[in-house]
Formats: sequence, structure tokens, C-alpha cells
Amino acid sequence: MRPALLLLSAWVMWAGEPVSFTLAGIRVIPDAWDKEANLRRIEKYTREAVKKGAQVVVTPEGFLEGYVANDKRIPEITREKLAAVGERLDGPMLGKLKGLAKELGIHLVVCFAERRGEESFNSLAIFTPRGEVAMSYHKSHNADDEPFNTTGTAFPVVDTGLGKWGTLICYDRQLPETSRILAIKGAQLVIVPAWGSFGDMNTAMMRTRAFENGVWVAFVHPQQFLLIDPRGKIVAQDDGVKGDQVAMGRVVLDERVGKAAIRSRKPALYGEILK
Repeated sequence: MRPALLLLSAWVMWAGEPVSFTLAGIRVIPDAWDKEANLRRIEKYTREAVKKGAQVVVTPEGFLEGYVANDKRIPEITREKLAAVGERLDGPMLGKLKGLAKELGIHLVVCFAERRGEESFNSLAIFTPRGEVAMSYHKSHNADDEPFNTTGTAFPVVDTGLGKWGTLICYDRQLPETSRILAIKGAQLVIVPAWGSFGDMNTAMMRTRAFENGVWVAFVHPQQFLLIDPRGKIVAQDDGVKGDQVAMGRVVLDERVGKAAIRSRKPALYGEILK
């Protein structure tokens, strides 16, 4: 099969019946270092979102520990401090969040500092309604402001039962290749938790990523929430008022997914980009 047709073939599986669901972003600023308080925030706002009809709930980047790995945000960060605050994916604190996803029957996307052996990662995990790990992802680009994190090297896509999803974390979104890889691998929704820049320029960038790849994009930041359809249209966003809130929107995986210029790719012509 020609590479240009890969995305279209992934979409055809869903062409008979559109898949739709409500996605919520926890637009909340967590406390640095206080995992227990932030865990309570995740539970509180996840329950609030589910009461309003959410089937998918997403936290911002590094939410569990309050995004302490960034030395511009936390100048006193050290390798030892980051390791100490890191959580194992199979550890008890993440276990509580798996249990929350199972109890509420939702997909829960949680961002956290992960400790794996001697390495630390800026990570996220997708927990399923059965309390299982559907996918984990390690941030692959860090703009040199996370000096003690190991960067990821893979861009997984998972079939969740609510469509095929890929994920990026914050700075990853500024490199067009990252979302393009996910789209080529069949992602219909790209979830982008973040902590860094937001506002008009970010909105334009996120709309472009959705439009150029023919995918849905969900951007979840402590101060901004965007849900964008495959034509680059903002279908939901936060209300712009300061303060903690849950922002929500409806994702509809229909014939718009994959209907973009990405279908006209000619990979054989693009070798120079790798030189």
C-alpha cells in the first residue's frame, strides 16, 4: 500500500458509523511538589467532568507533581529531587488513578514525572474504563529546559474503542513531524497536554496541526483548552476566565478525518529533509 494511503485506510474502518464522545480538559494549575493535593484535584475535577457527561478526561503536562522538571519554572530542581518525586507507572499513586478510571468507566489521560530505573521521563498514561494502561508516552522534545529528563523515542498510536489516538506533550507540538507521524500511523485524535506557551500563536499552531493532518486535536493546558476538528475549526474552548475549571467538547470521528492534503503526500520526494 502506498504511504499516502495509510491514513485513509485507517479511517475507512470507522466510515460506517461515526464515533463520538465528550472530552474534558482539567484547566487547573497544580501545586509544585504536592502529589497528594494534585491527586485530589484530579479526582475532584474528573468526577465533575463525568457528571457533566465526559467520557475522556485529560490533565495538563506534569500535573501529578506540578511540573517540577523544568529548570526555568523550578530553578532548584536537581536530578536527585526529580528522581525522588517520580512515580512508577505500576506504582500505588498511578494505581489509584487506574482505579478512578475503572470506577467511573472512562478513559483518563494523566501526565506525571515518571521514574524508570535510573532514568526520569516527562510522561503520560492513558487508563481505560477497565483500569488498564492503554498506552504510555514519553515526551520526545524538551527544548533544553528539562535537563534531567530522558527524552522518548517513539510515537505510539492506540485503538481505544473510541477511535485511534496519538499523544504529544507540550514542545513536541511545535515540530510538525511529530503530529504528522501520528497521522500517518492512523491517529484520528491527537491529545496534547502542555504547560508552556499558550494564547493566539498556540491556537494558530494547533489549528494548523489539525488541518494539515486531517485529525482532531485536543490541547489541554493549565490556562487554555482547545478542541479542534480536522478542518482546523475550534469546536470548544475554555471560557477565558481565570481560575480552575473543567472545559469540555464533543469529538465526532466522521468523514472529515483524513480528508486533508496529507493524502497527497509524495514521500519519495522528501528525502532531503533527512539530510
